[in-house]
Amino acid sequence: MSRIMLCRDQPFSLDRTLSCGQAFRWDRFPDGSWTGTVGDQVIRCRQKGRVFSYSGTDEEFVTRYFSLDLDMGEILESIDADPFIHTAIEECRGLRIVRQPPWECLCSYIVATNSNIPTIRRRIAAIARHFGCRIGTAECPSFSFPSPEGIFCREQSDLTECMLGYRMPYVYISAGQAASNPDWADTVASLPYNEAQKELMKFSGIGPKAADCVLLFAFQKFESFPVDVWIRRIMREQYLPGLPVDAPLTKKEYDAIRAFADSHFGKYCGIAQEYLFAAREGA
Repeated sequence: MSRIMLCRDQPFSLDRTLSCGQAFRWDRFPDGSWTGTVGDQVIRCRQKGRVFSYSGTDEEFVTRYFSLDLDMGEILESIDADPFIHTAIEECRGLRIVRQPPWECLCSYIVATNSNIPTIRRRIAAIARHFGCRIGTAECPSFSFPSPEGIFCREQSDLTECMLGYRMPYVYISAGQAASNPDWADTVASLPYNEAQKELMKFSGIGPKAADCVLLFAFQKFESFPVDVWIRRIMREQYLPGLPVDAPLTKKEYDAIRAFADSHFGKYCGIAQEYLFAAREGA
């Protein structure tokens, strides 16, 4: 395995990064190593202290994918705005946002709605198995994630075996939208946050929260602040006590939470969100 020596002042934790629920195609093995499929690469990696080892790809890719090119020390200092987030930072120090392939990330968060992580993982694995290409080795087989064209060129009913439920037409229609506009990811990347969010919400099955997840995890728009049930509860209990308790989350409330996060945590509020989420109830 190739190796990278991590800088002392640049915190990175492979375990925290891959176990926090942002990416769904990684598995941890008893020896502490992780194996994941990203694009058409099956990557194996592990960390022992400051030594990060990997195989299946090159240094440029792992540096970009794991955001090792970001000054995480400076970022964590900038979001350390109060005692609650300070505790989350200390508990989860080293967690980094991975840079995911845009289409796979978009599709993942379509199938993630109203689901738990094991179910999301099964759905994504099924889509790759039924529509992707077999890659890897006999000892470590996997499947690439299909392109939008690879899904849309088939019948929508072919997605039935992936057990997507009501999300099945969303995936199929979004695949058609992406296939007919091959520059969609470049367009989103070029837009400021608010316009990029609106652009993503043109895809079938994508609401504000899913759009913000994709903007954060695929496009590194760190001003994105996805609000799910956990983050809404944290914000109500720690920052915005006037929020409703059991009422459905409205667009107005969502925008108010995001506006507060932007003003309180700054331009990296999306990274603050991930630390708050990862540290919830000691998770």
